[in-house]
Amino acid sequence: MRLKDAIPKKGSQQRGRRVGRGISAGQGASCGKGMRGQKSRSGRSTRPGFEGGQNPLYRRLPKLKGFPMVNRKKYTIINVSKLASLPANTEVTLASLMEVGIITSDDGPLKVLGDGELNVALKVHAAAFTASARTKIEAAGGSCQEIGSKTVSNEDSTDGQEN
Repeated sequence: MRLKDAIPKKGSQQRGRRVGRGISAGQGASCGKGMRGQKSRSGRSTRPGFEGGQNPLYRRLPKLKGFPMVNRKKYTIINVSKLASLPANTEVTLASLMEVGIITSDDGPLKVLGDGELNVALKVHAAAFTASARTKIEAAGGSCQEIGSKTVSNEDSTDGQEN
């Protein structure tokens, strides 16, 4: 056995350092903190975030309301009330809405929101629907079909990621 092989037993604890107990103890007199000053005194030197009296970082930055989503899905959104102006039995897609001029910019896949009333039967093809939008479209006699949504079950994927 060599000295480098000697390790403490699992669960054992090391004794705390006894500072200021004489020169022979190794950490006597000033306890390894130097001569004088704020950081040599007993107790904690400064509180966390203290920057010497300067306005600290946590007060300089504005207050944040939560955290931004890292990989946020961006949708082109439209309310049910805008679809009410279309004729009955129309196939509603993102491309058809841009042709008609109801939507002017393509910000991603189409998502239908449920604000407003609908009394025309439409066949809506979108990437996502809110629950209220789906019920309003189906109550008016139309149909909702989700397009481009990939769902991966646990049996399909071994590592839990989409392929």
